[in-house]
Amino acid sequence: MAPSPLTERMLSRGLLDVLIRAGLITVLVVFCFQIFNPFLDLMLWSVILAITLYPLHRMLKARLGARDGHVASLIVLVALAILMVPLYLLASSMAESAQSALEVVKSESLHIPPPSEAVASWPLVGPTLHAFWLQASTDLTSVVKELTPHLKGVGLTVLGKLAGVGMGFLMFIAALIIAGVVMAYGDNGHHSAVRIASRISGPERGPKIAELCTSTIRAVAQGVVGIAFIQMLLVGVAFVLMGIPGAGLLALAVLLLGIMQLPVLLITVPVIGYVFATEGATVASIIFAIYAFVAGMADNVLKPLLLGRGVDVPMPVILIGALGGMVTSGFIGLFIGPVVLAVGYRLFWQWVDDPAQSSETSDQQPA
Repeated sequence: MAPSPLTERMLSRGLLDVLIRAGLITVLVVFCFQIFNPFLDLMLWSVILAITLYPLHRMLKARLGARDGHVASLIVLVALAILMVPLYLLASSMAESAQSALEVVKSESLHIPPPSEAVASWPLVGPTLHAFWLQASTDLTSVVKELTPHLKGVGLTVLGKLAGVGMGFLMFIAALIIAGVVMAYGDNGHHSAVRIASRISGPERGPKIAELCTSTIRAVAQGVVGIAFIQMLLVGVAFVLMGIPGAGLLALAVLLLGIMQLPVLLITVPVIGYVFATEGATVASIIFAIYAFVAGMADNVLKPLLLGRGVDVPMPVILIGALGGMVTSGFIGLFIGPVVLAVGYRLFWQWVDDPAQSSETSDQQPA
């Protein structure tokens, strides 16, 4: 039996109402995202820090018997006090390295030794490299004038990257302060996360998904980003105290290698060789060599302590997250990328494994 014209009009009107509501909701979501987008990285990093530091918050609250806000403020103040001194030393080292390089160039005291004749016999690049090297050893001023237009663009790019690093550190400090506010309302935040996950995935799977996200964030933040940051501070302070040229940049390279799960010895071993070549086998150089070598391998001790109870995530996921986060969000994305991608990776495999578990459970039930 064909529907009546009245029924068709009611169906068309109902469909039109649904489309209008969906359109209005879409417009509202788009506008809300555009308004919140400038603060997205900051809030993500704040939530990551809050989730990572919340076990410490609960432990101090139980021992001190203080309020949530007081304990959160104490954690933020201590963290800022611990971070400011090494960061100040690294920033001072970078500024001094840049100033020393400018003074050497201005004083024209830099002398390049002439190349060996064997360089000219190298395939493809030998003759060109030999001629350029010979010109630089005899008339460095003319070489600098020729390269100045090209070096200007490179210098501006480097300064832009360094400015991005500085903004990243400032954002980190702001995120730490906001994380303190989030920790002060930690119980409410946990209940809200469980409610949201339960609304999306159901009351049975919601708490499990919320716990999975929490454990993954803590594991990656502590076992990857946290260890890399600790190694950067350990190695960077030693470089600064030893007067290594470009100590700040080398410390940032240590941070990058640590997040990408590559050995920090790639930085510390050449620096140790440089110290012995310039300072000789003195007591200070030997102590520095031992300390730098141990600090470069500190991740082997820190990982079992910080990552022992965490969630295993393959190294390629961490590497892609670090590189992709740095490309999309700059220096702060270097920290956020691995954590977010690891959470997505674990959620994806949780979704893949759920149907298999459900089918196994149904097969084991008696008929």
